[in-house]
Amino acid sequence: MKIDHIAIAVNNVEEAAKIYQEALGVDTVEFETVESEGVKLAILHLENGRIELMQPMNDESPIKKFLDQKGQGLHHMALQTNNIEGEVERMEGCGIQFLGKIRPGSEGTKVIFIHPKSLSGVLAELCSHSK
Repeated sequence: MKIDHIAIAVNNVEEAAKIYQEALGVDTVEFETVESEGVKLAILHLENGRIELMQPMNDESPIKKFLDQKGQGLHHMALQTNNIEGEVERMEGCGIQFLGKIRPGSEGTKVIFIHPKSLSGVLAELCSHSK
């Protein structure tokens, strides 16, 4: 397993992307919409992973709730695995709790979220990229 990305909740994805792009010296930023999660993303590719800036598209988005409660900042870390089903089964055997089921994510991934109570208050995402 390795860190795939760090996700940061922001109020305005375009403004935040400009700041991050300049601060980190990133040449290009990809923008994507994930309708199922109700978010607009700005994806910044680094040598060793990605940063995803997330802006809610509507009031039903979980990111809107997060911003209302906590303000802008770190939302979750994502861990990449080659066998998401196997990792979920293994982790459940260790007592790890998940939020929902494995589902499609951005960029053709499969994702599932680990309940923050299982990892010392940190929301984590397991993701598996299609081959």
